[in-house]
Amino acid sequence: MFGIRERPTFDVTDTESSADALVCGFSEYGLAGLTAANYLVEHLDLSEVGHVTTAELPTITPFEDGRPRHHTRLFAGDDAPVTVLVGELFVPPAAAAPFADAISAWATDTVDELVVLSGVPIAHGPEDHRAFSVATDGYRDRRLADTDIAPMGGGFLDGVNAAVTRLGLDTDLETCVLATPAHGQTPDVDAALRLLDAVTTVYGLDVDTEPLETYADRVQRYYTELADRMERRDERSSDDRMYM
Repeated sequence: MFGIRERPTFDVTDTESSADALVCGFSEYGLAGLTAANYLVEHLDLSEVGHVTTAELPTITPFEDGRPRHHTRLFAGDDAPVTVLVGELFVPPAAAAPFADAISAWATDTVDELVVLSGVPIAHGPEDHRAFSVATDGYRDRRLADTDIAPMGGGFLDGVNAAVTRLGLDTDLETCVLATPAHGQTPDVDAALRLLDAVTTVYGLDVDTEPLETYADRVQRYYTELADRMERRDERSSDDRMYM
């Protein structure tokens, strides 16, 4: 836990962006938002234009094919209406406010809107497998009025989602969390697809989700087969105990 004097600081490297909005995906429950953000980067052919660093948190250095990368990176493209933040470092609740402040300092002169893609662990039925919004009035009027993305009924945000959303109340930035129920399986690809559908609708993005849909089917089959194997194992164990 961080005390007042141990409050972490974050630094955003200088970067230029002609986009209207910053779309963020963070490392959180189900990794749905992070999966969706990564997919946007790949399929909009965005390039890395900056990154976020901090010295006070236990850090990670991701790598792929032996090449290291920053844990929190910014991506943009010449014709893309959004800049995308991919945050692979978990931001603990105690660090959420300074993280949001650093993003705000960068965003104030760069973009008008901050959007978070988030999978949330809430009780839900099949009819709730859709995206919901928590957004400032200005964002709702500008971006959501002509969509079928329903406002989330009630509750509260916490952690980095709350800190980023709060910027819409305290600054001139408009903010929105696009949220959908997520499951504990990682990654929750179905939840990521719902978030992608929402953000591509809002910003008119041309993103082919068929490869991710195919991957989602494979993941679903894996978990279904795993559940079946565990059920059969439990049944065999029960039968064995009956004959002891």
